[in-house]
Amino acid sequence: MKFFTTAMLLTLGIGATFPALAEIIPIQSLRQQEGITISGTVGMVVGNSFTLSDGSGEIIVDAGPRWYQDITVTPGEQVTVVGEYDNGDLDASRITRANGEVITIRNSPGRPPWAGGPNRPQRW
Repeated sequence: MKFFTTAMLLTLGIGATFPALAEIIPIQSLRQQEGITISGTVGMVVGNSFTLSDGSGEIIVDAGPRWYQDITVTPGEQVTVVGEYDNGDLDASRITRANGEVITIRNSPGRPPWAGGPNRPQRW
């Protein structure tokens, strides 16, 4: 997944600056932190990863592995994503669709519930 992220970032040429707010943040203003909220339009979708654009920039959103939970978003869809900005992408915790449907991917930052692979027991 990090290879995909790196390749997409090189293609998109995403840059980040450093303001900090707990409300919806423009993509171009993201900095490494957890619990941020961004809103925008879904672009390219590959598996459980997709690009999200808000007019100020574009970012890759990682919604975890498909074997854990298959997330289906479509290009052009408006979504709001809560997650952790890390290494140039947004690790999603929750995705809210325009119709109000909420997709919960994980409950908190830190080690995700799928860590260790599909056949390993959770230890936390």
